[in-house]
Amino acid sequence: MTATPDFLKLEDVSKSYDSVSDAPPVRVLEAINFTVLSGESAAICGPSGSGKSTLLNLIGTLDKPTRGRVLLQKEDLAQLNEKQLASVRNRQIGFIFQAHHLLPQCTVLENVLVPTLASPDASQRKSAPGRANQLLERVGLSARIHHRPGQLSGGERQRVAVVRALINQPKLLLADEPTGALDQAAADELARLLIELNREEGVTLILVTHAAGLAERMQRVFRIQDGRLK
Repeated sequence: MTATPDFLKLEDVSKSYDSVSDAPPVRVLEAINFTVLSGESAAICGPSGSGKSTLLNLIGTLDKPTRGRVLLQKEDLAQLNEKQLASVRNRQIGFIFQAHHLLPQCTVLENVLVPTLASPDASQRKSAPGRANQLLERVGLSARIHHRPGQLSGGERQRVAVVRALINQPKLLLADEPTGALDQAAADELARLLIELNREEGVTLILVTHAAGLAERMQRVFRIQDGRLK
């Protein structure tokens, strides 16, 4: 898919947290500026504690910047109320975390369909099972739809998490260390899958990773050190 501009833009984004004592606020990010195009894949890299996951949380509206703006399709996310932000998260952003956060009592298919329960679009809810089955087949899990997470391997559970993140056809897919808990073979398979889905689904992919090999497979790499973009 050909990348197009004006999808995600960070303008002078900084983030600090208040200290528990009279000490100055703890600065986590300072004056971050970058643009990611629609359909691109990008990696955010850096040492532990450099602010990578905080930056991903700001992009995903799970947190708000202390200063600066996060623009998604030219819309300033800081200007939205909590209800509007929840809608953005549900309909426009898919999340994949290092811990898959699957519901242990639910089947694979039920876990994938959880994000659709909050959709106000009745037609989307009706078509969701069909899309879920198609995506699960695409990632090689069609024979596992009635299994529960405890019956799956680590790589299989993470593939379920990928499908769950894609079920509402988001425009932006955010992944925080998606291969961090996997062995090398499963990590390589998941990396290949994410790249293919980025192309096939036309979804913009931004991931945080310590894995240099995975980062190098993205179209762009942003490096964070001491809270600043290098």
